[in-house]
Amino acid sequence: MNNFSYIQADKAKEATAAKRDDKSAAFVAGGTALIDLMKLNVENHGQLIDVNMLPFRGIEMTKDGLRIGALERMSDVGEHPLVKQNFPAVSESLLLAASAQLRNMASMGGNVLQRTRCGYFRDTAFPCNKREPGTGCPALEGDNRNLAILGTSETCIATSYPGDLSVALTALDAVLTLENAKGKQRQVPITKFYLLPGTTPQRENVLEADELIVAITIPQTAAARKSKYLKVRDRSSYAYALVSAAVGLEVQGGTVRAARVALGGVGAQPWRSLEAEKALVGQPATEATFRAAAELALRGAKPREHNAYKIEMAKNTLVRALSEVAA
Repeated sequence: MNNFSYIQADKAKEATAAKRDDKSAAFVAGGTALIDLMKLNVENHGQLIDVNMLPFRGIEMTKDGLRIGALERMSDVGEHPLVKQNFPAVSESLLLAASAQLRNMASMGGNVLQRTRCGYFRDTAFPCNKREPGTGCPALEGDNRNLAILGTSETCIATSYPGDLSVALTALDAVLTLENAKGKQRQVPITKFYLLPGTTPQRENVLEADELIVAITIPQTAAARKSKYLKVRDRSSYAYALVSAAVGLEVQGGTVRAARVALGGVGAQPWRSLEAEKALVGQPATEATFRAAAELALRGAKPREHNAYKIEMAKNTLVRALSEVAA
């Protein structure tokens, strides 16, 4: 690992100003992902800015929904009664992620900013357009078993966000609060936060250089209260999803009145399927309806040699998640 300096920020403006003035700097909270990337020389930062002393904590219900401070730890949020009762998909996505030790360290804001687990990105012996634009994407013809089948481009097929939390947040219309070095805040729906690779896979989200995630707000809805996160992986603990589904349903008299659908492990970003949601609303809450919605959700898939299995796996996972919520 290369040498770096370390500072602990006491105020948000101090942290964001330091990041603005030093282009090599990075924020660190739990550090569970960042330090790994630095050890691999995938990321090299001249300065780490510790943000743990900043006042971005708290889990409370507001007029806009559930507000979660970006520095809250994953384990605390996942076990919180307000989250478990009103947003079960969020709780499940957190408690199914990583190991208990990592959940006790990792922050909510840091989790949202996780970077891809693509082996070519994390091994500097290989070229990678995401790590070094213009060098190529060996995953196109190489080992792409765990990579994306939706939203990809000829420059990158990575599942840019490999985690669980943001899939649930995407399904439930969460909004991120960002703050910059001038103390100005802006609200960004998580569905607009991540960027598809296109021709610029190195830019993964809309966060500006001097911005910090302050909070996450999740609207309180009937579909959020009746929601689920289902994760399929190679082993039952401490593994990233091959495929996952976050769903929410409002069912009245056997008919779907509102629906939320997002997929993980298959998209170049957490994948919201408005087509599937539209197909569900107004239809009977039956397996046939859920199967038709799943077909629409995967209609645009573009698999490669080793990840075509994800199409049927994603369909089946989505049908199972919807069936369990409806039941």
